[in-house]
Amino acid sequence: MVGLESDGGRKITRAYSIASANHEEHLEFYSIKVPDGPLTSRLQLIQRGSPILISSKPTGTLVTRDLNPGRRLFMLATGTGVAPFLGIAKDPQTYELFAQVCLMRCAGTLDGLAYADSVLEGLEADPYLGDSVNTQLRDYPTITREPFRNRGRITTLIETGALFENLSIAPLDTSTDRFMVCGNMRMIADVSRLLDENGFVPSPRSGELGDYVIERAFVESFDAAAADAMKKGASVTPGHSLPEGTEAALEST
Repeated sequence: MVGLESDGGRKITRAYSIASANHEEHLEFYSIKVPDGPLTSRLQLIQRGSPILISSKPTGTLVTRDLNPGRRLFMLATGTGVAPFLGIAKDPQTYELFAQVCLMRCAGTLDGLAYADSVLEGLEADPYLGDSVNTQLRDYPTITREPFRNRGRITTLIETGALFENLSIAPLDTSTDRFMVCGNMRMIADVSRLLDENGFVPSPRSGELGDYVIERAFVESFDAAAADAMKKGASVTPGHSLPEGTEAALEST
């Protein structure tokens, strides 16, 4: 949880994924800027030395230890959901556990790819990880609203086989492929359904193995915001937009 203390002393916090590696001596986060968001409208104005709130115990389900042994790791992300996968891509153990690591990241427009682009460029030139990244990591950025070499939603590109054709890799294999999924609620639901239909088994909770894991912290954030919206008389369906005014509660996702 990351946040700020408001002028009235109230703490405003949101769940964020850590984008820095477990061996780095700093914490790095990736967020969009919501103009009227309760937190990001303030967070984007902080200066070097400004105090921020960080919870003392990180929690989350995007951990490789909860995946069954495999050969290929697919990390599927939309928007700022790419943040935890950049941290995992910086971890040397990732390349020891999997012979091939595929990062598939989807954004609406090109500027949504810029942060990850800069991180990956640094990794390719890293004196320690560079060899592993250049030989084992396959990056597949895709855009949905602008012209780009890769176009389309993650599920569409998997279902049509475009992902595998463009990367010149073999199709899905339940015995060797493992998945990590983070992003908007509709994508998580659609990818989970796609993986289930293809015989992949999810990790039901932290500490239990599965063929794929999703970030449940953001699912819980959605459920909490949806419950609050329904108390106010609104109708909310998981995977669809919250009523106007409540989407800021999910500004970190």
